[in-house]
Amino acid sequence: MSIAAPVQQNPLGDPQKGARRPWRSNATYPKRPPGAETGVRLEQFIDAMIAMGQTGQVFGEHGIGKTSTFLSYIPERFPGTRVILVPAANLTPDDLLVNAPVRDPRTGELALTQLIMRQLAPGEPFVLLIDDSLQAGDTIQSQLMQVACDWTLGEHDLRELGCVGVFLTDNESLVETSARRSDLAVLDRMVTVRLTANDTGWRFKLAERYRDWDLTEVYRIWAALVPELRQLLSPRTLQHVLDCARAGLPLAWGLPLVNGHRLRLVEPGDPGDGDRKKESRKDRDRTDETLDRIAAAIGCANPDTVPDPVRRILRTAIRERWAVLLQGPPGCGKTEITKQVAREETGRAPVYFSLPVTNVEDLCVPVLTPDGTLDTLLTRSLLGPEPKVLVWDEYNRPKDKSTFAKLMEVTQEWSLAGRPIPNLRAQVALQNPPYHLGRKLLVSRNNVAQASRFTVSYEVRPEDIPANEWLIATYGEIAETMLEWWKTDIDDEGRDWITKRTLERLIKLHRAGQPLQSGLIYLGDGEYAPVPLTKLEARLTEQRVIGLREIARDVDGWVARLAAASETSTEGTDDTDAVHQVFSNAEVSQLKRHLNVVARLLRHLPPKLRATYLVGQTPEKQKFWVTALARMAELSRD
Repeated sequence: MSIAAPVQQNPLGDPQKGARRPWRSNATYPKRPPGAETGVRLEQFIDAMIAMGQTGQVFGEHGIGKTSTFLSYIPERFPGTRVILVPAANLTPDDLLVNAPVRDPRTGELALTQLIMRQLAPGEPFVLLIDDSLQAGDTIQSQLMQVACDWTLGEHDLRELGCVGVFLTDNESLVETSARRSDLAVLDRMVTVRLTANDTGWRFKLAERYRDWDLTEVYRIWAALVPELRQLLSPRTLQHVLDCARAGLPLAWGLPLVNGHRLRLVEPGDPGDGDRKKESRKDRDRTDETLDRIAAAIGCANPDTVPDPVRRILRTAIRERWAVLLQGPPGCGKTEITKQVAREETGRAPVYFSLPVTNVEDLCVPVLTPDGTLDTLLTRSLLGPEPKVLVWDEYNRPKDKSTFAKLMEVTQEWSLAGRPIPNLRAQVALQNPPYHLGRKLLVSRNNVAQASRFTVSYEVRPEDIPANEWLIATYGEIAETMLEWWKTDIDDEGRDWITKRTLERLIKLHRAGQPLQSGLIYLGDGEYAPVPLTKLEARLTEQRVIGLREIARDVDGWVARLAAASETSTEGTDDTDAVHQVFSNAEVSQLKRHLNVVARLLRHLPPKLRATYLVGQTPEKQKFWVTALARMAELSRD
């Protein structure tokens, strides 16, 4: 009775005679460290399984470098050997194997033939890596049983096709997967190892990635964290934090958004004894402390924010080939600014998919090929050599619950069903928060493994997106009037209710002579968003208008008022505050249109107010105010 498949001679020979990757010195490791010479535990395991001809099952927490180790180590260790990555979460029953009529070359008749996925017949030695193996459906799990046990699939012997190793990887935590592999018929044919972050070469990889940074102190900071925090700040997330530091962005933006909230490095408190030491039992948030220490260790700043953050994130993502997540309230302009920046940076519109109407099956499907294999057919928009920015809109409103898991491949590996997407420059996921204005939005939950796929995760505020300039350019003076009302006549809660999308709707209603009330968000049962429109209607009928345009019409009068105010008090008067508020709220296009007016008025504003126009502003506004101050000096000399 046969109890196991025969062990065949490893075609790659003795692993000890394989090629060792060359070592390049860097700031962290000027000389090859001992672990790099002998290989970390996962690399040793890979060598052993290939030598033995056994299936290896690898479990480990997310983000510790399991998959990336296979993809980088095997081609370097065994030149000429490919890694065939098969994301199990994306597989359907007909992806690996299908029966189809094929003409028999001997008889010329059609015969039912089992066709295998083309990737599994590459014509050269390969290692089959089945990633996220626990996330496959029941039928796929049954198919993987044959692969894991005998290295066969249907009537095909994978060894004859060039297979020299089979590995299954995943995180067995039920928080991230919905199944456990419990069939003893499968488990009895595999060698299983459980890994931690110390068992992969992520430290060496980060040192290579940031060659000019000495990361020794960063590694000490990470190692000193309690286990719960090391799991949250996984090596993958740590890389994102360092990427943010290198780009001059706040390091916190590298922490993922899990279920709409920024991941915090919260250290669990000591339960203590009874009522004693209550202070010690409190959880301790170490996020800011840890990120500040990392920034200091590499000599980088850790700013709270940056000017024009959304456009800066998008431009950096396209330049650095990042996947980023932008979360913001409905109607704030996330989608439009993403499309605009993508066109500016690549010269073409982004490849756009809305998740509520998209399945992974809409992006790639298996098809029969003339040579009797199954190939992956990608949707037309993903083909071609042109630079691509891939936009996943409404990212947390997927068409079905499995879409999140299926998209983990494309956001992490930049491929679909193992097929790379050509010239993919960046990926941008756009989503709404789970709650806005006290109301729950119908969005899906995620876990940290899915959330940590993005280099930057940013919570967009309405003021982060320069939609005001677009409204002015598109609708002219009426948009200026609407924006002045939005900025000065309603409170913060009112501004949250009146999105830029709502403002455009109000503009169109006014131009059509329709009541403005119907343009507010309708909440049901005759109730609209709680924002009074009386002052807006007064502005539109010119009963009360105070803006830069109106000040410019009476510039001599306002100059006289400000001159009198400066004589009265070094702090100014109500007239001073009114002009300052107008300047602060005005868009760049409005300021440029009235440059001479602004310069004349600037002369009579207190110096401390003039200084505020240069601090924390966008580069466009700073450039204008430098010009305006120079013009003010010219007028003073005249």
